[in-house]
Amino acid sequence: MKGSSRVKGLKGEDLAVEILKKDGYKIIERNYRSPFGEIDIIARCGDTIAFVEVKKRDSKTFGDSLSSIDEKKKRRIVMTAMYYLKKERQDAKKFRFDVVGIDEKSVKVVKNAFIVDWT
Repeated sequence: MKGSSRVKGLKGEDLAVEILKKDGYKIIERNYRSPFGEIDIIARCGDTIAFVEVKKRDSKTFGDSLSSIDEKKKRRIVMTAMYYLKKERQDAKKFRFDVVGIDEKSVKVVKNAFIVDWT
């Protein structure tokens, strides 16, 4: 990310962390990196580990924040999550993929934003 884009991204992640904490999430990691990619936030929500992607958009010229996560990005998130679970959290029994979408005047947390198809 370029400098100003990175700053915007971090501000969006900071806002997402605040909202997730209010919603009962306990933050485990931020900006977790693997050979496959990065996950913005890893958190525990009850007995479930949530892998959270944060998307921030300042305008809707190219669609809203939630629609900006393509299949390639989802695959990278899933591969990074599997790497994390294998390396760091072998005891995890439940996990899901959440998204925090931040648009001009709204913030939306989508639990189970996408499902992994293992076929």
